[in-house]
Amino acid sequence: MINAALYDGSGRAVPVAPPDISEVVGKPNTVLWVDAAEPTAEDLECIRTEFQLHHLAIEDASKHGQRPKLEQYPTHAFVVAYGGNLAEVDLFVGEGWVVTVRDVGEDGQAWDPEPARRRFERSGPEEATAGFLLYMLLDTMVDEYFTRADAFEERIEKLEEGIFEEDARDEARVQNEIYALRSDLLAFRRRVQPLRDVVTSLLRHDVEWVDALATTHLQDVFDHVLRALDQLDSQRELLGNAVDAHLAIISNRMNEVMKKMTSWGAILLGATLVAGIYGMNFQHMPELGWRWGYAWALGLMATITLAGWSYFRRKDWL
Repeated sequence: MINAALYDGSGRAVPVAPPDISEVVGKPNTVLWVDAAEPTAEDLECIRTEFQLHHLAIEDASKHGQRPKLEQYPTHAFVVAYGGNLAEVDLFVGEGWVVTVRDVGEDGQAWDPEPARRRFERSGPEEATAGFLLYMLLDTMVDEYFTRADAFEERIEKLEEGIFEEDARDEARVQNEIYALRSDLLAFRRRVQPLRDVVTSLLRHDVEWVDALATTHLQDVFDHVLRALDQLDSQRELLGNAVDAHLAIISNRMNEVMKKMTSWGAILLGATLVAGIYGMNFQHMPELGWRWGYAWALGLMATITLAGWSYFRRKDWL
């Protein structure tokens, strides 16, 4: 589905039908924004034809899962970024126009551009440029990263609480949560880190359609990307500490089990020794004909067992 609107700097958005796009492209003092959510092959071909987009960029836009990047072509630039829900957003920017191609994220929904649209419609006439619209889109996406990072922090806090409150039956569940959280953190970081290089290129004025005012505001986007990366790195460190704590608790629990098993083995060793000695089949043995020999052997085994149990109990091994 293709939605197109023409902005003239007054805050008004004039809808444009897809067949009429070529008639308003490059109109002075205006910005044309064409948005395509989950476009079909026909939609992409329409966009390619109207804006004369490079076929390699269209191919990347049709095959999602791209790494965040910036590519330049003679008449436009191609940017890949991700929203807070990890939905891919492909952006084409040229002289007086921006095209966004949006895919669904992990929540099954495409990235929502409405916050960026409302911000752009409130901007002044001097901000009605393609570069400033690109800044608005990137800034809105990056701001969503902090919400997701906060959600990761809450998950880590709950995980830490669960680690210190778990019993042996919860070990498998906690391990699954640790690996799932680590996988989510890595996947999110892979979507954020390359964006730093993209914004750096924009700040170096590598894209001619990004004006000086947009470049000034992109410095704030760059700072937010760095802050998001720092927060993710801190969370990875916290998760690593949680893993170490979990392994230490498992090791301590195993040591407790081994202590108990060792204690009971030592306790039963005395009784086993007595039973082994009195169970030897020799004809001439002391106390072999003693009337109270059986009771003596049982009593001796019970005494040794109780003495061993009492000793390990005092040592807090049982």
